Amino acid sequence: MKERKFSPSGEGLVQVIAGVLFVVLLIIINIVDPTFYPTMWHLATSGSMEEIAEYIQGYGPMAMVMSMLLDIFVNAVGFLPSIFISTANGLVFGMWPGIIISWLAETIGVVISFYIMRYFLRDAADKLISKSTTLMKVDDFSGNNGFVVMLFARSLPYFPSGVITALGAISKIKPRDYILANLIGKFPSTALEVAIGTDIVNFQENMGRLGIIVVVAAIVYFILWKVYKRYINKRNAEREHDPNA
Repeated sequence: MKERKFSPSGEGLVQVIAGVLFVVLLIIINIVDPTFYPTMWHLATSGSMEEIAEYIQGYGPMAMVMSMLLDIFVNAVGFLPSIFISTANGLVFGMWPGIIISWLAETIGVVISFYIMRYFLRDAADKLISKSTTLMKVDDFSGNNGFVVMLFARSLPYFPSGVITALGAISKIKPRDYILANLIGKFPSTALEVAIGTDIVNFQENMGRLGIIVVVAAIVYFILWKVYKRYINKRNAEREHDPNA
């Protein structure tokens, strides 16, 4: 088993500078618009799709930009639900534009959250993991198979986004693999959330389509779950024969 290596001083300095710049950015946003954070918090926690949709529409030509900023903020925070914003995007811009906007914004948000959490949590996780052989094996598995695990996790709709981000941040998954897995995996989960949420709001008009979406999604995810389990079982079997696999 290889000894774990901790961040060198140079990398630590980069992390500190990045953290300071991020805090400065937050302060600048508050100076420019003191109502931004209270408004974002209220909309993210209100659960009112109509209120969110009305807020977004109020920006006129800048509505898409504000919608993306709101969605990025919610996903970057990590523990706030973004389903209401995604549904509001579908109501305001139409289903497919709403899906694209929500998909890109959520991906950017969880990537920001990943870097923030890794900055604060990874060193502590390294020290804890290095004391346990079992945890080191699990951590090595997350590094070698992180892309597939993260891809599957992100493709699940309605799963707490912050939990997945936190697990990714303290794992050994490479940032490149994390970003790519989220970019791909977020699309089907976001598309389902926007489509189902929009059709539920307009239930009388889209009852038939909603039923078809739910049935097809259930079949697809059942197949994906079987494929994922087969992959994980195969990798575990390979590791039993070759610990370095």
